[in-house]
Amino acid sequence: MSKTLFLVTPVLLRNVNGRLGLDEQTCEGLIRWAENFEQITFACMVLPEHVRQVNSETWRAIDDLPCRDRIEFLLLPYAYRLPDFLRTYRQTQQILRSKIHESQYLCFHLCVLIGDWGGIACLEAMQLNRPYAVWTDRVEYEVIWRTLSNQRLKRRLKELLTLPIMKLYLKYLIQRSRLGLFQGQECYEEFSQFSRNAHCVYDVHTQKEDQIDLCMLRTKIDQLVRGQPLKIAYVGRAAEMKGAIDWVRVIHHICEAGVRVEATWLGDGELLPQMKQLAEDLGICDRIRFEGFVGDRQKILETLRQQHLFVFCHKTPESPRCLVEALVSGCPIVGYDSPYPKGLVANHGGGQFSPVDDDTALANLIVQLDADRPKLCYLIQEAARTGRAFDEETVFHHRTSLIKEHLPAKPGSVVSTISYSR
Repeated sequence: MSKTLFLVTPVLLRNVNGRLGLDEQTCEGLIRWAENFEQITFACMVLPEHVRQVNSETWRAIDDLPCRDRIEFLLLPYAYRLPDFLRTYRQTQQILRSKIHESQYLCFHLCVLIGDWGGIACLEAMQLNRPYAVWTDRVEYEVIWRTLSNQRLKRRLKELLTLPIMKLYLKYLIQRSRLGLFQGQECYEEFSQFSRNAHCVYDVHTQKEDQIDLCMLRTKIDQLVRGQPLKIAYVGRAAEMKGAIDWVRVIHHICEAGVRVEATWLGDGELLPQMKQLAEDLGICDRIRFEGFVGDRQKILETLRQQHLFVFCHKTPESPRCLVEALVSGCPIVGYDSPYPKGLVANHGGGQFSPVDDDTALANLIVQLDADRPKLCYLIQEAARTGRAFDEETVFHHRTSLIKEHLPAKPGSVVSTISYSR
């Protein structure tokens, strides 16, 4: 049996100008996996044409991947509706079972209850007595629970009935896994209690050359010393779970406190028109630039390197990469308190936090930092120091080293991919 890795994910494959493509970050991850395994089978879902999504990703054709000849794409049905799931279940189950037989290493992404093929792959691996790894990057049942108020009554009732079942189901799959890979401290604290071998991982796609250099760091600090306006940014979707409306209110509070601020929001989403309207109603249109979707990652990083603070108002337990990108750019992360951002800066600093849902407290924290610019300058240096630990090459090298360390003598009898033990 060759060194084959079988990944089952909820990633969406879509038609991009007549060619099948994946988001840029998934493609970069596949290239790294291909550096460490002879063959990869990547199971993902095909996005139906009738399903509309906000265009907030940069897509790349899979045929353009340099390792395309060593990646098999296993196309699974998009089946988040119960009728679709039941209709496609038997055939998909058989396909997953066949690939589990053929592959040496098994790693399955867990997500939801209905339509989550990673969970079905776990059940098949159990039946075949094959050890497997589970991976997740957010506590989905908590995310759904905290955003229920935005759903229609029928959807709320459905979620209230299924959320307890989802939690028990994920617990069952994690308990029977050989290895638990939980992205960020938020996921780790929630799921490690169910896992016999839990590890906190970070799935980053920044490169070593993306890290802010000393010259740019000095320029940023010099701006603060000379009393220039405070530069604040955020990168992400304009969505309820991201605290988009709270973010505008924070900017308003600090403007009222007399802080000279230049704020930038990079990203689109369903709440973007509401954010713009609120900024106009509060009289701070001239203080916030809404850039919309920016697909050029280098432009995003260049923007972050010029900022003094990365302000976020995340309301749900997830592990967003934008916080890592900010730290890599020497931009302190200041926002709502939760285990994930605290875990990122635990070793070398670079962040400060306030209670969730309290936009006034967050604004007061920012006002205090602006008033104490020597402290803010030191926070920027800490952020840059923390950011040096996060680059794609380092993460995957560490992960691969641990895989080799834990490989068994018998092929096909262990699960792969580990990183960053607590």
